[in-house]
Amino acid sequence: MSRTAAPAAIVPDRMSPLPAHLAYWAGRTPDEPALTFLDYLYSPDGIARTLTWAQLDRRVTAAAARLQQLVRRGERVALLAPQGLEYVVGFLGALRAGVIAVPLFTPDLPGHGDRLAAVVADAEPACVATTTAAETAVRDFLAAEGLAPSVLVLDADQPEPEFSPVELDPDEVAYLQYTSGSTRTPSGVMISHRNVVANTHQGSVLYGAEYGRSTLVSWLPLFHDMGLVLTACGGVVYGIPAVFTDPVAFLLRPVRWLEMLSRYPGGITAAPNFAFDYCAKRIPPEERAGLRLENADLVINAAEPVLAETLDRFAETFAPHGLRRDVLSGAYGLAEATVLVTCWAFDEPFRERTFDVEQLSRGIATTAVTSRGQRMVACGGPENPEGAQLAIVDPDTRQRCPDGRVGEIWVTGPNVSAGYWKRPEDTAETFGANLDGAVWLRSGDLGVLVDGDLYVTGRIKDLIILDGRNHYPQDVEVTVEDAHPVVGRHRVAAFSVPAPDGEAMVVVAEVSRHATPSVGELDEARTAIRRAVSARHGVPLHDVVLVDPNDVPRTSSGKIARSATRDRYLAGSLVVAR
Repeated sequence: MSRTAAPAAIVPDRMSPLPAHLAYWAGRTPDEPALTFLDYLYSPDGIARTLTWAQLDRRVTAAAARLQQLVRRGERVALLAPQGLEYVVGFLGALRAGVIAVPLFTPDLPGHGDRLAAVVADAEPACVATTTAAETAVRDFLAAEGLAPSVLVLDADQPEPEFSPVELDPDEVAYLQYTSGSTRTPSGVMISHRNVVANTHQGSVLYGAEYGRSTLVSWLPLFHDMGLVLTACGGVVYGIPAVFTDPVAFLLRPVRWLEMLSRYPGGITAAPNFAFDYCAKRIPPEERAGLRLENADLVINAAEPVLAETLDRFAETFAPHGLRRDVLSGAYGLAEATVLVTCWAFDEPFRERTFDVEQLSRGIATTAVTSRGQRMVACGGPENPEGAQLAIVDPDTRQRCPDGRVGEIWVTGPNVSAGYWKRPEDTAETFGANLDGAVWLRSGDLGVLVDGDLYVTGRIKDLIILDGRNHYPQDVEVTVEDAHPVVGRHRVAAFSVPAPDGEAMVVVAEVSRHATPSVGELDEARTAIRRAVSARHGVPLHDVVLVDPNDVPRTSSGKIARSATRDRYLAGSLVVAR
């Protein structure tokens, strides 16, 4: 698959902040489409709402001018707006005004009210940007939380004040990307202008993005790091149009994602693993008939474990409709590195290996010679564009691991954030590692390099990822403790296990030493736990195991040992309460 490089000198300084790149394309290609939102709210076929580069630039400048009247330089602007053009305008407007954007969501997003309140309290925005449609809900939310920031309604018809140009330092914080969280307070990753532009350059090389050919396609939420960078940032640097829709539009009718790839040439897109299975299972043959997926250039599986079986199903299902297997790619990234760390290159089919399960459980990646093998997809390599690197490091000795040995993934490069907002201790722990005379980011993820390919094997901190969402086990454990009086306090372990369709969540809970439940009460407790976790976290539990007191393993310091509990569960050695 050949490529022609995008213009080498997009602006005098290729690391200039995003607003400078936007101004360049507004001058060079003013009438070409920059951003298209497919709105399915009012039409099942979708209404395409498009801004050209010149229109986008004018709208961004107008938003920046209004923000200058409400917010001082360096203060925060929280985006509590629905998915759409105005969200991107507000985000880029904040950057142009020299204020710090905080990409969030509207208060009516089900099940996320506590998280929104925690993030807004942590970010302390001086202004909240929203739209006419969401204004009432936003004002009600702010009043309920006792907050009184200024409110900017992005699509309101108001006089446009004059904009005072701002000289932006590439190392200033451009926005806060909050990590996932539920009852725990999420952490705001400080992304600088340099971070996001560097990551865009890195991605363009790995993705094979080409000015005049490529189109960025997405349904991912704009408050998610991958959705934000893919939709609102990537095209701005290289003059590549972005086409996007709402996540709900995808979930209601997943064929819409593939219709976008069929309609817009040179499509580059990304989604979590669950979306690929969702399409393969939920799109009926009659809806597939009109797809023309030969237009797709790169389809990236990222943001949760990449499963070879999923890519197989997706490729087999849509091959009759033009999908080439060599456009499928695995990627690895995290918010602390803006979004992308590495990706399987666009110009060759993804690589996979089958590792011996027993050896892998010991931290050694060797090719399986029996049926007990685990297929894994390579997600890129250690050397990446713009000086970005990753290393596999023993988390205890902090020395590089040899090829084939599992260790923690460390990352360095211009896309790596300086740290967390207002969290110096967490910043020092996560962003202050030293290796080979350089400062590295500790990802908390486990991986292995085999013949120069990265395979991500797990998570040090037991983060559970299901259907594209992160679940902290300690949050689930609190929910379980509160679900029924039979459950012992601080006696619960939540973890994930392999399942036919990816990963599934299991809960193991001790019966309280003060309880003597009947069989009926144990059944009642299991049902209550399932209902509570489903209601609070939106997760159906694969299994709920109630065990005798003191049967959940603990560390030497008395903490729940989730990994050991998981091993005992898989081995069937837990003492089940009866």
